[in-house]
Amino acid sequence: MSSSHDTPSHVQSTLAISPLFQRTGANNDDNARNNGAGNFTGGNIVGGRNNTSHITQTPHQDRSPLVQKIRDVSHLATPAIMRHNGTAGSSLLTSMTKNGLFGPALPSTLRKTSTSTETAELNSSTNDNDLDHASDEVLDVSELSSVEKLRLWRHDALMQHHYKTAEHIGDIIYSMTKDPNDAFWLAQVYYNQGSYIRAVELIFSDQLDSESIMCRYLAALCLFKLNKHEEAIDIIGDTNPFQTEPTALGNTDGGVKLESSMCLLRGRIYIALSNMDRAKECFKEAVQVDVKNYEAFDYLLSKHLLTTAEQWDLVRTLQFNDLDDNEEMIRCLYISRLSKYQRQTEIETASKVLTEKYYLKENRTVLLAEIELLNNQSKFTQCMKLCEQVLEADEYNIEVLPIYIQCLHSFGAKNKLFLLSHKLAENFPKSPVTWFAVATYYLCMGKISEARKYFSRSSIMDPSFGFSWLGFAHTYVAEGEHEQALSAYSTAARFFPGTHLPYLYLGMQYNKMDDLSLAEEYFMMAYDMCPTDPLLLNELGVVYFKRQNYIKAKKYMKRAHDAIKNMKSESKAWISIVINLGHTYRKLGEDERAVKCFKTVLESSKPNATIWCSLGFLYLRMKKIEKSVDSFHKALALDQGNQAANKLLKTALEINAHMLLDEDHPMMISSNIRTIPASSIFNNDKKRTALGVNTFDPVTEAKRLKQGISDHEGDSMDIE
Repeated sequence: MSSSHDTPSHVQSTLAISPLFQRTGANNDDNARNNGAGNFTGGNIVGGRNNTSHITQTPHQDRSPLVQKIRDVSHLATPAIMRHNGTAGSSLLTSMTKNGLFGPALPSTLRKTSTSTETAELNSSTNDNDLDHASDEVLDVSELSSVEKLRLWRHDALMQHHYKTAEHIGDIIYSMTKDPNDAFWLAQVYYNQGSYIRAVELIFSDQLDSESIMCRYLAALCLFKLNKHEEAIDIIGDTNPFQTEPTALGNTDGGVKLESSMCLLRGRIYIALSNMDRAKECFKEAVQVDVKNYEAFDYLLSKHLLTTAEQWDLVRTLQFNDLDDNEEMIRCLYISRLSKYQRQTEIETASKVLTEKYYLKENRTVLLAEIELLNNQSKFTQCMKLCEQVLEADEYNIEVLPIYIQCLHSFGAKNKLFLLSHKLAENFPKSPVTWFAVATYYLCMGKISEARKYFSRSSIMDPSFGFSWLGFAHTYVAEGEHEQALSAYSTAARFFPGTHLPYLYLGMQYNKMDDLSLAEEYFMMAYDMCPTDPLLLNELGVVYFKRQNYIKAKKYMKRAHDAIKNMKSESKAWISIVINLGHTYRKLGEDERAVKCFKTVLESSKPNATIWCSLGFLYLRMKKIEKSVDSFHKALALDQGNQAANKLLKTALEINAHMLLDEDHPMMISSNIRTIPASSIFNNDKKRTALGVNTFDPVTEAKRLKQGISDHEGDSMDIE
């Protein structure tokens, strides 16, 4: 788009018109139009305030005299502008702190980078002393034109949040210049005040949206804040109007390209309109246009818009080489944020580079990546400890708080949840995280209806907040309301197409309803997105177990067991996985492996009557009668009403009574018994017949046990 004014293009940022920004290589012919701001020759000020007959154009297209001079940078957080090989290494000045802008003194004078040195002189100068001498030149504010002084005044007031002052001076400047760039800064003041409608009226009244890309972007952003989403889309377009232009155009001012910002805004609008597919494409385009647009990248991950495979595909397409010497660091930061279900080695390598090479061990983004990894591995103790470390420095970190709340729930930390909920409700009553914390507290207390109420409130505040949608659905599961749970999980699956969890939970509900076909269908949809989740693999194994396809059940349960073992997880889910694997081995006749699984469970968890009963049954089938009887007794000691254990114990005792002892049995050796009189067996049978067990055939029962058949297998020994 052409304009009579020198406004930034779509490949530039707003830094291009900042009064504290230096541009190089500008066309000197444009300076002839700046009569009111002084006559420029080769970037030097010849005349200043004495030539301000009329201001018609901004003076920022050349080396602006408003660029700071940094004489002593020892007190600054960021270094002074460095020049390498005669070119400006950075166009940004210093930090945006008061000292960074004006040094320790009051802003009555400006320290600036020398503007009197020609580009040719800089190219030919290799003497460090000459550069140091040139950098010591100071330009007094009195040398600036009147409009430049006003622009500086407006900018400093905006930075110090003196919005009334910034509005007053900005209005004066725009009345003098009618420059779209000055209109943009005045509209920016309105935006920061929350006066979105005034900003829109200012831009539209002078048709600045058709003259300046920045003004068009700001107008759309204000309409978005006013919830006028359709109008905002009309302003910036439903697609990127610059996508057909060459993508090789780089951004030389160091900021985020306006084209990328417009793509980001377009994606936010589509999220508000619940069009997740279009939002995903817009966010992807935003970060592909300019890799510095981290917000677009964060939207894709935090809103679960990309699957794990899509995340890695996106990272491979990003132009990290635009970042120069920051390329490796930013690449590793982006990789560390990706899904932790796959390629954990690459993610750990990236984190190692960040901590060891760039000393970012305490950086919150790096810590967040580690927290997400620990949470996925169900290492809740370590995860909660690291969360508390981050929250100690940043108590209300919105990215860490949801994971921390989950950890508190897993440990049943009701008091901590109560205190955290009250703090959040007091300080952030309009945040969805606040009511997610409140809902989690009530869920922990067993107050399901109250929990559902606050999960719903959180999801209404931000429909793209996935934690609340899943929690809302879980409340229906807790009450056995499968139909409502299915509806809630389906909504979550539509809002968050990048995560497999809604499909996993949908499959679990259909599994509970014994609709194995639909259960398998949803599990396979989740499996396509995340084939490494142990919980998902276990659920697939359960479906095949119920279908009596024990070979497939064994395959998935073994993979689940191996995955959970490698994670060294603290989750109680691993117990169910091992139990289910044991039952699968039992069905396949692999008794030794089944016994090993059940022993592992008994050694690592609380005593369980069902497990002892299952173990006793295996010993009975393996003809280890003594161990079998002992296991059944332990099961009945824990649960006297266990009918399966009672029946199997009687069976074991019957078999034991009719079995001939081997010659090397201890009882045979100690008593020198070699044979059992037939009359004794006859009398024993007669006694048992009187007890009403004459229908028992020990030979037949032994054969049935050997073949893995028993009438005593029931729900008490079923999978979990």
